[in-house]
Amino acid sequence: MEPFPAGRPWPEREAAPRVRTRLGVFGAVRIELDHEAGALDVRGDGLPPVEIRRAPHTVPESHVPIGTRDPEHLTLLVDGAEETLRPSKGFLTRRSYRVEVVSGARECRYLLVPDSLGTSRLLRDERLLGVFASSGDGRVSADWEAAGESERARDPYDASVGYGLAAAFGTGAEPMWQLTLNAALDLWP
Repeated sequence: MEPFPAGRPWPEREAAPRVRTRLGVFGAVRIELDHEAGALDVRGDGLPPVEIRRAPHTVPESHVPIGTRDPEHLTLLVDGAEETLRPSKGFLTRRSYRVEVVSGARECRYLLVPDSLGTSRLLRDERLLGVFASSGDGRVSADWEAAGESERARDPYDASVGYGLAAAFGTGAEPMWQLTLNAALDLWP
């Protein structure tokens, strides 16, 4: 799988939603992404369902799978409970493409932050849970960290949040020098 880095437009999408099923540590994970409608659903046996919705009448951005990074136009539900979703704007640094979730239900903070051209790390309260890769069309893979004896192990809730964020916002970003060069070239007449 070749992930598509942040900061570049995504390939053309089909009008119909894409449904992907992946077998992983948490069993089969079904991801349905509809870029045009601004809808993402993540489901799986034993996984709490995740829904991310873009507000109606929001013009979709081609470089974001869910269509926007504006938190005012996005809603996140995990297992039916609304959670606070804060995607950063994304501009000149990899970290500027991070996505934060503040979970009232779990009393914790999740962060999906790019760490290479094609992958992003998922952290819960600053603890690494796994590394995700997403192609931007609903395909997501995850490499999970082994749980330490004294640390709270990753669980299905973590998996749902991780798969949802990776599918909705993509993973990875170009290095700062490349993003800066691209921004400068965009200004060149």
